[in-house]
Amino acid sequence: MDGSTASWRNTTHDWAGTVDVDHLTRIRNDPAGFAPGGLLHLVLEVVAYAADEAECTGGGHCTVALHTDGSVSVTDDGRGTDTRLDAEGRVVKKPVMATKDLRFFDHPEALLLPDGRPRRGMSVVAALSERLVHTNRRAGGAWVQQYAYGVPATALTPIADDGTTGTSVRFLPIAELRTAGDPAAADLARLAASWPHLSVEVEDRRT
Repeated sequence: MDGSTASWRNTTHDWAGTVDVDHLTRIRNDPAGFAPGGLLHLVLEVVAYAADEAECTGGGHCTVALHTDGSVSVTDDGRGTDTRLDAEGRVVKKPVMATKDLRFFDHPEALLLPDGRPRRGMSVVAALSERLVHTNRRAGGAWVQQYAYGVPATALTPIADDGTTGTSVRFLPIAELRTAGDPAAADLARLAASWPHLSVEVEDRRT
């Protein structure tokens, strides 16, 4: 489905936009409201996308790693984030980081994550992270992009295709959320087991 991004069908995000500054600012101004429970909730927001992918493909696996610098990475073996070519042949990645998830944001009936809090989407994680690196591997190629507080800090940069597909998100939450309490690996594993189609491995690399 190539051509004008405005004509592309919107399912989870609006292809016509790349960065919604007002949306990201709203999240950054209320970290307690959008990340209740702190870092644990942000991790579940990311894992939820891996669970979506696993449900669509009949099953999947992801690894959650807790790093010594306070960052967290979530890596799955799905098909990778949807990436297309526009009318000029430029690569366009679905704007999952910097725009709202149309299914959940501002919807009172939004699904609950395993922590019992509403799901809002990946943009919450990006907006409340000092830095975030999104590595995306699809059958048609592989790319990486960096963000700062939800705003792209680099262009979509091609990387070597290693023959695999999947998505990796490594993010460093804002200091306020890092000091709110570190998630225990056991708590993460227990909550992540709530998704029946996704197997989750938690690695605590902080020790």
